[in-house]
Amino acid sequence: MRSRFIVAPVASLLVAVSCFDQRPSPEAPTSPSFAKGGGGPKVRSISISPSTASITPGQTIQLTATASPTSATTSFTWASSNQAVATVSSSGLVSGVAQGTASITASSGGVTGSSTITVSSVSADPVLVGAGDIASCSSSGDEATATLLDGIAGTVVTLGDNAYDNGTSTEYTNCYDPSWGRHKARTRPSAGNHEYNTANATGYYGYFGGAAGDPTKGYYSYDLGNWHIVVLNSNLSCAVISCAAGSPQEQWLRADLAASTKPCTLAYWHHPRFNSGASHGNDPDVAPFWDALYDLNADVILNGHEHVYERFAPQTPSAVADPVRGIRQFTVGTGGRSHYTFGTIQPNSEVRNGDTYGVLKLTLHSNSYDWQFVPVAGFSFTDSGTGNCH
Repeated sequence: MRSRFIVAPVASLLVAVSCFDQRPSPEAPTSPSFAKGGGGPKVRSISISPSTASITPGQTIQLTATASPTSATTSFTWASSNQAVATVSSSGLVSGVAQGTASITASSGGVTGSSTITVSSVSADPVLVGAGDIASCSSSGDEATATLLDGIAGTVVTLGDNAYDNGTSTEYTNCYDPSWGRHKARTRPSAGNHEYNTANATGYYGYFGGAAGDPTKGYYSYDLGNWHIVVLNSNLSCAVISCAAGSPQEQWLRADLAASTKPCTLAYWHHPRFNSGASHGNDPDVAPFWDALYDLNADVILNGHEHVYERFAPQTPSAVADPVRGIRQFTVGTGGRSHYTFGTIQPNSEVRNGDTYGVLKLTLHSNSYDWQFVPVAGFSFTDSGTGNCH
């Protein structure tokens, strides 16, 4: 506690007057601080992205508020004009409730921004959107791809190597959570080899919790509409026990696929079986996954690992083109960490790009699917099309 002394003559005596910092008592109300450090610039305006969006009951969409100037605030108060239509969480995650329109607002420092959310009573086909090789504190690519997710409703998937360099709890907190982490509530993740740079991938399983499945296995499945979705673990001992034919994971995969009553099947994991990238190339260790998925009529596979985008035509596990029963593989290692180059182009590779961050959006219809590669702002590469279930 600092004191300063003022010396004044009073009846020939020196009187010391001590002036102390004044602090409110615990009971005294205090005004909220809306600026970093408590003394920064005031908020002039607030914008919300996306400014308009349409969802269905039960669907969610993440809104992002930005203050001007950007140094003015780090916290917002969210509200819905009609909670019977749509609710909003303290982080800006909007949930559709019933048909209608609601204005979602974010307020700070006496200033408010808004986004108009329309909830349709007609159930839309589910959407799966995501990428792999995502977040690093030394790269801003994940922030750009997370902004894409802000405007795309649906289930978010990660294709492994989510938090660089070692998937530690600190890296998930500091590098992944500020960007893709705002979509954590709607994310169904898979792990990559960088997650397992931390023993037993404890950072990954600790961050995602039950959404990542049993931490002793790392594989699980779920359903979306008419689709059965399988998440596999291609890490660590894949070549020894985890992926091999007859291994617990491969046996589980076959039993899980056989038990499904859904007409369409999609699977995702980190390491691609087929890969034209120069850094890693094909991975034969995951061939038993392909064998099981092909035998049981799966339709689509998603992978990461190679930091590129590549789409293959439907093919067999031995890389023979098969437009009737073949599986279409997408490599989407474009989440934001870095870019790789291409080497030997593999059979049935149809589309490739190595310089654009982005996400793959899959719209899952009752017996078909649409795909669209969505690039980050400032880039023009894209890829889209339609495929049928077997």
